Amino acid sequence: MFMRVDKLQIELPAPKKRDPNAGAALQELLGGKYGEMSTLGNYMFQSFNFRSKEKLKPFYSLVAAITAEELGHVELVSNGVAMLNNGPDSDLDESDGGDITGAPFEAMQDIRLAASFLSNGGGAMPMNSNGASWNMDFVTTTGNVIFDLLHNFHLECGARLHKLRVYETLSDPTGREVCGYLLVRGSVHAHAYALALKKLTGVEIEKMLPTPNIPLSKIPESQKYLEEGSHRRLYRFSPNDYAEMASIWGQGEQALPGDPPGELELVDGMPTGGKIHQLTGVPSAFSPDYAPEEMFEIAQKLYAKSR
Repeated sequence: MFMRVDKLQIELPAPKKRDPNAGAALQELLGGKYGEMSTLGNYMFQSFNFRSKEKLKPFYSLVAAITAEELGHVELVSNGVAMLNNGPDSDLDESDGGDITGAPFEAMQDIRLAASFLSNGGGAMPMNSNGASWNMDFVTTTGNVIFDLLHNFHLECGARLHKLRVYETLSDPTGREVCGYLLVRGSVHAHAYALALKKLTGVEIEKMLPTPNIPLSKIPESQKYLEEGSHRRLYRFSPNDYAEMASIWGQGEQALPGDPPGELELVDGMPTGGKIHQLTGVPSAFSPDYAPEEMFEIAQKLYAKSR
């Protein structure tokens, strides 16, 4: 089962402007071939289908714990997409929709991913940057632990290249922060799968890392995560389970060459996390509904009763 916490894995800066084309680029990291929906889908179904879980507990625990982190990555990217489509933070929910006959969203017909507004109100969806739906063909789960781990290593390496290319298309701090963090965490996951393969086969696949060759020291948005040691940490995302992966991620193993030095560490629980930004209501788009002031009043009364 999964436990949900009302935070993002990191704090995201508010966007400087409404930028649906940047949101469309970030969609690739959600529903593209190497996006977070793909990493989540692969690891989740591999963990569900894992053979001989008790006998292969360290490897099962590794895949299961990374699954939980990937679910948080889906949440993080989705929030980044929605924030870029929404624009800067605002405490003001408009109560007057105005004259919608004046085509208040005329500019939206020309954005790269018009469906993100026309169908989804500017929200994120499991699709790529061109609006093509994410699909299950991106998921590999064979029942062969070595093959699956090798596929996962390939997937994480592809995802890092994916993130770098998206990063290079963006200038807004929201999207760049998402990419900078995920580049660090993708490096961790690739390293983890490489070490798992090394334990199983004796092949020193970690010598192939970083693959592709992305020096994180040159990504400004990655620096604080490197300084805090995020490149050395794997999280259990559980109070009691998955500690067995310490035999893979730990035992004196060191950070990758080129990253700040230090021993790999398994962390109980989850990252501290950051706030989830509020998206401003847009009555002219019937969001959240045609009479938001009534809905806000009802919600405040219900909230007061729950305290």
